[in-house]
Amino acid sequence: MTECRHRMMQRSMLLGAALFVLTVTPASAQMVSRESEITSIRLGQHILVDDGSCPTGQIKEITGTKLTPQGVATVRKCIERRGARR
Repeated sequence: MTECRHRMMQRSMLLGAALFVLTVTPASAQMVSRESEITSIRLGQHILVDDGSCPTGQIKEITGTKLTPQGVATVRKCIERRGARR
């Protein structure tokens, strides 16, 4: 493999990794004030719930984790709050 081709491949892989990280971070997550406002969730989707149920400085994150016969299974956890509270 030539040096130029090798560099192009490395750049493509780095760009792909950067795009992947940008699309799966909670920064792009939808935010609601109550869990009851969530009518549906997609596989891999992150929803932040600002209902005060987590300790100070944290917010609840609900993530669609796997597909089951009943629909998308979710996981709830408290994560570090980023940015100002809305």
